[in-house]
Amino acid sequence: MNLQEKYSSKIISAEAAAQMVQSGDWIEYGFCTTAPRAFDEALAKRTGELSDVDIRVGVSVYPPAVVAADPDGKVFTFNSWHYSGLDRRLSASGPVFYNPMKFSELPRYVLENTPTDVFVVQVAPMDKFGFFSFGGNASHHYGVIERAKKIIVEVNEQMPRVHGGHGHGIHIDEVDYIIEGASLPLTELHPAQVSDVDQTIARRVMAEMRDGDCIQLGIGGMPNALGSMIAQSDLKDLGGHTEMISESFVDMFLSGVMNGRRKNIDKGRIAYTFALGTKKLYDFLDDNPFCANYPVDYTNSASVAASIDNLVTINNAVEIDLFGQVCSESAGIRNISGSGGQLDFVIAGYLSKGGRSFICLSSCYKDKAGQLHSRLVPTITPGGIITDPRATTMYVVTEYGMFNCKGMSTWQRAEGLINIAHPDFREELIAQAEAMKIWKRSNKR
Repeated sequence: MNLQEKYSSKIISAEAAAQMVQSGDWIEYGFCTTAPRAFDEALAKRTGELSDVDIRVGVSVYPPAVVAADPDGKVFTFNSWHYSGLDRRLSASGPVFYNPMKFSELPRYVLENTPTDVFVVQVAPMDKFGFFSFGGNASHHYGVIERAKKIIVEVNEQMPRVHGGHGHGIHIDEVDYIIEGASLPLTELHPAQVSDVDQTIARRVMAEMRDGDCIQLGIGGMPNALGSMIAQSDLKDLGGHTEMISESFVDMFLSGVMNGRRKNIDKGRIAYTFALGTKKLYDFLDDNPFCANYPVDYTNSASVAASIDNLVTINNAVEIDLFGQVCSESAGIRNISGSGGQLDFVIAGYLSKGGRSFICLSSCYKDKAGQLHSRLVPTITPGGIITDPRATTMYVVTEYGMFNCKGMSTWQRAEGLINIAHPDFREELIAQAEAMKIWKRSNKR
């Protein structure tokens, strides 16, 4: 049987695919923009026929039909590996729960710890060799493929076909069923608005950048601001090794500052595990050999990333306490995002020869009533999740300065972090540090 005959023999409708789901099943949806759409809608129509069906997702970008059809979670439970803004909104009123994880370990989780009855993923059309591309979202898919009892691909004509290292697609011989006929634009995430504070923080980090650095950027206004500054700079021979690839990397490549020539591995290429942005990004990834899509246990492996000289990792935080503990995923008990790969890259940035790890945050924020609150706090808000333990924190950057926590005692950390807090809160923080017995009187009071 040739490839086209195999393909034709596996075509089914979305409704027929959804009929394969049984009560009690665990279903894995493709990561981010590869989450199924026709299958999801067909499964939602079976709400009255099923019970106790769990669905795992990651960075949801399409409103799930199963949640809309079952808002109380009597049939379907949504379990997210990493909250998107959509997941966060759904969790406030519906059956959406977070799966704690360290992103670099996710392929192993699905191989060893979590059952998968059905895996459904959006893909680009099959190529002449029988491969379907995951469109830039390799993530943990290879692990799910090995474990799942049924594998269903949903072909989307508008999914980009990407280059990769490994695990960035699936061969027809591994596919059980094919849903075809869709030509749907991918959800677009437009760059976050850049504030004056973001610009100030980005300029502080920019001052630490050097020719030949290899960059990892997180999500948010500050990383966007920094990426734009780098693209307009006279830096040379930058590389990219990141978790999420965004528009910033497109701009850095097109401006000529990023070519990957000095990288120790993946020389001349950006390595990434998932893509989320606008059509500008998706068009850039399509058939572009400069971009290499890998599974997350490669991109986020601290040992792999740290083997790249001059790795510079830039990530955000919700709050940081005077011990140097970093919370980047919750506001108290309210889940905001997830651990993702931040800890992976914080560690890798420090271990890299010539590497640097930056945690960036505004010094304060206003609540809905307009009251100002410090993001540098005595201790993490009760219920808050520690994303990065204090021993792993390197540079902390606010609009008021930068402080390197590495090697510092508790009193030095308290003093250094208070010095970059908003001035309105410094005396209060000093008093709290004294009460916690981590304050040493000095000329910096």
